[in-house]
Amino acid sequence: MNRTARRRRPLTRVTAAATATHAFFELAAGVGMPLASLLGPFTAASAWAVGTATAWRAGGTWPSRDDPAFAVLNGVSLAAVIAHLTGWPRRRTRLGLPWLTDCEGLGPRLMPYYNPILYVSGTAAVAALLLENESAPRRLPLLAPALVPLLVAAQRAEHRRLKAIAAARPGWWNRRLVEAGHFARHHG
Repeated sequence: MNRTARRRRPLTRVTAAATATHAFFELAAGVGMPLASLLGPFTAASAWAVGTATAWRAGGTWPSRDDPAFAVLNGVSLAAVIAHLTGWPRRRTRLGLPWLTDCEGLGPRLMPYYNPILYVSGTAAVAALLLENESAPRRLPLLAPALVPLLVAAQRAEHRRLKAIAAARPGWWNRRLVEAGHFARHHG
């Protein structure tokens, strides 16, 4: 394929949209979202929205020579999903797949909704890496597993910061963390 030809990357676009859905689900559920502890909820949500819109647009219009950038995007998204599925409490499904029982303060009640979001994102990322990143170096996706331990540590650090913020400054965006902390203090 001509490296300057424009490419459609529907799987990369699904990955970007599902990754944003994951982040905004956390915000809507009241546990914050990635980067909210550092940037605040409005700035973090704005960054996620702009980043997702940019990835969506670029995924449908950038030329083939930019496949390495999309391989990195898909690889990092895959690593984030793997980090969630390995770094938080889980059980195995009948098929042997990890299924989160709780994650980042969401609680068991929201896991039937949260797990499919993660699986759509991870599946789309794998498919995009295999089918859409033709001109990217074949070894580039191998960086994803190396990121998993770093992302597990980052997720846990973000969760600790978000819980501290919720205890000090409760708000609509961290309400589930406030409720969990209140429950643990009075019933634990």
